[in-house]
Amino acid sequence: MSSAAMRKIVYVSGTRADFGLMRSTLQRIESATSLSLSVVATGMHLVPSYGDTWHEIEAAGLRLAARVPVEISPATGATMTRAIGQMTTAFADVFESEAPDIVLVLGDRGEMLAAAIAAIHLNIPVAHIHGGERSGTVDESVRHAITKLSHIHFAATDQARERLIALGERPDCVHVSGAPGLDGLDVTPRRARNEVFADLGFDTERPVALLLFHPVLQEAAEAANKTRAVLDGLIQARWQAVVLMPNADAGSGQIRAVYENDVSSDFRKYVHLPRADFIEIMAAADAMVGNSSSGIIEAASFGTPVLNLGSRQNLRERNANVIDLPEDTARIADALTGLAGRPRPAPCNVYGDGHAGERIVAQLEAQRLDAELLNKVLIY
Repeated sequence: MSSAAMRKIVYVSGTRADFGLMRSTLQRIESATSLSLSVVATGMHLVPSYGDTWHEIEAAGLRLAARVPVEISPATGATMTRAIGQMTTAFADVFESEAPDIVLVLGDRGEMLAAAIAAIHLNIPVAHIHGGERSGTVDESVRHAITKLSHIHFAATDQARERLIALGERPDCVHVSGAPGLDGLDVTPRRARNEVFADLGFDTERPVALLLFHPVLQEAAEAANKTRAVLDGLIQARWQAVVLMPNADAGSGQIRAVYENDVSSDFRKYVHLPRADFIEIMAAADAMVGNSSSGIIEAASFGTPVLNLGSRQNLRERNANVIDLPEDTARIADALTGLAGRPRPAPCNVYGDGHAGERIVAQLEAQRLDAELLNKVLIY
């Protein structure tokens, strides 16, 4: 450790989404007397067309250690691959300079994989949040790769913990924290549904969806057709929608083009929403539509019904609010019509109780950092 009194944590953030999920946990780390925190911003955070969201890191009162720009266009698999290489090299320089005791990463994106690769080659322990989950697509492979590069694991559910141990991780290094994205949802100020949507210019007598539809790498060539099917389903059911632009993965350009060419007056399109606004809309929405993990994880805490479309969240643990459908116009329209006026499910969430940050901080403070931890071997 760099100091007997202070343990240095570096968190790597590549998108508005991961920072929004981690914001309260990062602030809790920063306020802990035995921990200090810095954040490395990369990826979509640094691109104006995605909202220049790195400013939100500083606005949260957190120290920004470095900005690592990478090419994210054209949005192809080759671009994603090259970006991982660029980030790995840059992160090695940042970690050498910062000399953290732990590198903290979340989820299954290439930014987190690059950070883990750089950290282990500098003999820095890696702590990984949301490992052990299943989803199919390239995300699953990247997530498990990060698991095998990590030393400390914060699982969101009991099933995820069991899967991490089955992957050969030490049981004493695998902790069930719950999902950080649930922290603070019960105290976030929220307005009534009609007030929220009247301010956005919607007809409050008609249902409103929150639409967040990301590309799937293996299905990038079909992204435009799938997006059109989703929009047409909303139109056929006469639903309005808050539409958020997708992430920068392969196929995102096709999705953005469909949105930008659509002239329906029932859609309000945004490049980025601050986390508080996003949560307020999610809580107020009559349904969430798309393939975002926020529909699988956070929406259940409000009882918001979710139409989860396609393969992107395949095999993730479900809450009772989720309906799985293909990207098919008629089936989406039928499902939305059936939801109109139906009572919402009771809020209940398998992903935790909203206290993940406390558990993560406690373990970051207590974890023994020694040669045995760094010298990873399979436990079977």
